[in-house]
Amino acid sequence: MSSVLEQRSAPPAAARPTAPPRRTRLLALPEARWALAALALFLLALPVHLLGGPAWLWGTLFAATYATGGWEPGWEGLKALKDRTLDVDLLMVVAALGAAAIGQLLDGALLIVIFATSGALEAVATARTADSVRGLLDLAPTTATRLLRDDAEESVATASLAVGDTVRVRPGERVGADGRVVDGASDVDQATITGEPLPVAKRPGDEVFAGTVNGTGALRVRVERDPTDSVIARIVKMVEEASSTKAPTQLFIEKVEQRYSIGMVLATLAVFAVPLALGGDLRPALLRAMTFMIVASPCAVVLSTMPPLLSAIANAGRHGVLAKSAVVMERLGRIDTVALDKTGTLTEGTPRVTDVRPLPGTDLDEDALLALAAAAERPSEHPLARAVVDAARERGLPLPDAVGFSSVPGAGVTATVRGRTVQVGSPARLSTASAEEPHHGPVADLESAGRTAVTVLRDGAVVGVLGIADRPRPDARATVAALTRLTGRAPVLLTGDNERAARHLAAEVGITDVRAGLLPEDKVAAVRGWEAEGLKVLVVGDGVNDAPALAAAHCGIAMGRAGSDLALETADAVVVRDELATVPAVVRLSRTARRLVVQNLVVAGVFVTVLVAWDLIGTLPLPLGVAGHEGSTVIVGLNGLRLLREAAWPRAVPPTPRTAVSDPL
Repeated sequence: MSSVLEQRSAPPAAARPTAPPRRTRLLALPEARWALAALALFLLALPVHLLGGPAWLWGTLFAATYATGGWEPGWEGLKALKDRTLDVDLLMVVAALGAAAIGQLLDGALLIVIFATSGALEAVATARTADSVRGLLDLAPTTATRLLRDDAEESVATASLAVGDTVRVRPGERVGADGRVVDGASDVDQATITGEPLPVAKRPGDEVFAGTVNGTGALRVRVERDPTDSVIARIVKMVEEASSTKAPTQLFIEKVEQRYSIGMVLATLAVFAVPLALGGDLRPALLRAMTFMIVASPCAVVLSTMPPLLSAIANAGRHGVLAKSAVVMERLGRIDTVALDKTGTLTEGTPRVTDVRPLPGTDLDEDALLALAAAAERPSEHPLARAVVDAARERGLPLPDAVGFSSVPGAGVTATVRGRTVQVGSPARLSTASAEEPHHGPVADLESAGRTAVTVLRDGAVVGVLGIADRPRPDARATVAALTRLTGRAPVLLTGDNERAARHLAAEVGITDVRAGLLPEDKVAAVRGWEAEGLKVLVVGDGVNDAPALAAAHCGIAMGRAGSDLALETADAVVVRDELATVPAVVRLSRTARRLVVQNLVVAGVFVTVLVAWDLIGTLPLPLGVAGHEGSTVIVGLNGLRLLREAAWPRAVPPTPRTAVSDPL
């Protein structure tokens, strides 16, 4: 989808960066190349063999099939055997060679081809998972323009940038490193990082991220993070191990596999030796033993777990939820209690002016009061001050100059505007406590509604009150309802905010259980209390104070846009695009993946049981045994890959329309 920035001011084609392809080509995988080569050689040998062609020709082609399709699993099996581990791959190669030793060259080659194909399918699933992670790295440019002390320029690799360096970002270029604008102004398309659909205006002091696209202006950016610690790099570090981490079910299966494989070897020897001891012929005994080893091999059982979980990770990654591992993807489907943070999670995390109330008897209307407060607050860096200034700018109000600015932490600011002393700040610090004061009524009303009240004084007299609040996310109420349906329990609000503000927000989004005024250790205690009751808790947060609870929970999800470094490192998954509605969606996807794992285990168990019983009770032809066993492997592999489809992602919950009371100016 093209961004708005590209539509408004697309740079020339030569200057516009192009993203590398994000999908791994099939033939780029060695497993796929060897499997394709083995299949081609087998298809060449098959008609020659069936039509009675020269034995040297089809024999050579079959031998090449064995070599191309079997050398890699055979080598891996030998390395595992060196570590005293019996690998299923080695058993398959031995079975194929055993079939060839008794003249069943065609059957052994068929086994090699099907086994190589199933291995290629697993490699494809793993590669597709890695693609979603590698696509993030591809966004960052490889070079940047660094400024020297004499304002000269040099082109350097972005990996060589250091904290404190200053880089120039020209129109249409991608930002080379996380940093802060020190000069210039432009609109930056940062949808790839934050998911914002519109370009964001950047001025001196604003933060920019590596990989985002600059608009029409030129920027000078001071590097504030090492390239290896950029937002993109940190996210990648958290998820690139996903393809190699094993889920608990997989680990259990691998433990069973070792014992099962040893038992299978002993059973194969018994199937071979017992008929011989009873006077049977060598060839039928060996053929039955080879068939037994093939059909009893737990390949399909082993492949039942990882393809669904890896496919689910890849699908979630495409939709902005990056899970660290298959363990996380499995755990998400088992949660039965959800605890949500307030600021930055259920809310947008940005305070906005919601009410402007000039007092009766003053000569000020709403616009005049807001302009007066914004003029005094403009030099301040406090978030509430920025909210007031932003509200005035949204109304297009002209702001007079302020002189003599001073700020008192916890109280407010003082400045001279048009020759009059203006104070903006806390009602408790800047005005009297007398209940007779006319501003106490509006202050009480705003605070009871969950707003932060700010008084405005002119020459020592209160002239008005502003209400400031953090808006709930548009999809917060629908997300709470979706999580309630999924778990059967309404989510709990865990916040360090005051009780009144927390309960007001909870009422807006549909939460009844509110734990407010909590320190980080209090949040951890609440999570551990639920865990002690046998509940599996999912914690969703974004701040440093949420990190201990994220670590203590069964599973933790961090909001990526405003999430602190500590929260991002501690969480098990990250919502990169800051879309709260993806939380219930990824939980549903995890549950679908777990259902597919169970389906795969049932399919694999049925195939193994039927084929083994057929071979022991009757006479199972080797080609049919190979087709049945490897067919079950292919079935479970393809069943897991179903989660790569776009349709497998649960549709996000619809946003809840804002009410008039929570609309900003």
